Amino acid sequence: MTDKQTEKHILTLFNNPLTKEKGFNLLINTYKEPIYFQIRRMLSNHQDTDDVLQEVFVKCWRNLHQFKENAKLATWLYKIAYNESLMWLRKNNKHQNLALESVGENKAPQTTIFSKNANEISMLLEKAIRTLPEKQKYIFQLKYFEDLSYKEIQEITGGSIGGLKASYHHAVKKIKINLDGH
Repeated sequence: MTDKQTEKHILTLFNNPLTKEKGFNLLINTYKEPIYFQIRRMLSNHQDTDDVLQEVFVKCWRNLHQFKENAKLATWLYKIAYNESLMWLRKNNKHQNLALESVGENKAPQTTIFSKNANEISMLLEKAIRTLPEKQKYIFQLKYFEDLSYKEIQEITGGSIGGLKASYHHAVKKIKINLDGH
């Protein structure tokens, strides 16, 4: 089944009172993993991510009947996840200010990034991404990790496509500079 067919099937099931729960369960099973990881990249804590994920699906349950099929269902879910994550960050005033120095601090210094193993590179990338402003970080994650188009990112975050491209470009530049220092 293609993504479009899956979305159509979910919506058909959900909008029928007899199969609403089945449609919602299919929605959760189809999207919980990618939505979880998108939230996790913003919050970086499993418990907080689970809490926000639950809120996302509660909002979906309440509002899916109003979904207009002029956008992809996944895009609609990412937008809810993005907004819920931002609300959680504002409400808890926790911008995940983990001590950046502590990410991978037990690693022996190496002269170039090429002398590091995959785990070390992954930690360095995570550390570099954490230095980005929130919106820039989210745009980078949607483009780099989720491979969404700028049009899809625009539907999630708003703003112009040119602005999104500039934010992504600046994020890549900052990450590169950060990684070149290692």
